[in-house]
Amino acid sequence: MLFVLLAFTDVPFHAYAKLATPESKLKTAPDYIIVMGSDGIPSPSGLLATYYGIKKAQSFPKAKIVLALPALSIDDEQLIIMKEEFLDKGIAAKRILFEHQGHNTVSQVGGIKKLINDQNAALLIVSKPEHMYRCIATFKKAGFTKVGGHPTFESPSEEGLLKSKSKEAWAENNLSLRYNLWSYMQYEIRVLREYTAIAYYWANGWI
Repeated sequence: MLFVLLAFTDVPFHAYAKLATPESKLKTAPDYIIVMGSDGIPSPSGLLATYYGIKKAQSFPKAKIVLALPALSIDDEQLIIMKEEFLDKGIAAKRILFEHQGHNTVSQVGGIKKLINDQNAALLIVSKPEHMYRCIATFKKAGFTKVGGHPTFESPSEEGLLKSKSKEAWAENNLSLRYNLWSYMQYEIRVLREYTAIAYYWANGWI
């Protein structure tokens, strides 16, 4: 019952916004763009990560790109497909690196740390909105001091509203979504799942 009642409030939206927009911005151009590919291509999260990763790679032509995919959920073919998407958009192959040994965020971060071997490097993380807080916190716990993020929002309107964190903007521009029970329930599921992961990471000293 509480789950349903919360879906009629702004609580799911603000909880999701807090996870998606942690106060961590780079003050310089990134040395590495870390694309957390989630379930890889053709999953929606993998496609979004690839899309935003390419955009950032084009914006920062001197940065190297690390494609990070879970070892337990991907194969070499998915890595190749993901890389080819970058190549098709004009990203040089020599800029692209891989981390596909880790099976979760903390092991992926460990692999990336070994791959980069420079904790002073500036990192720009591309990942799902709800994963952004935990991902950045894990990189910082691993010793990286310059870490920023770009959440892979599903639409420009969602990105603008979440970044603004404004109840007024949300009500004015997306009044229908305010009463969309299913949309808010989806936020609740994502947030609860992610808060559980955050608690587990905190208990293990990973963040």
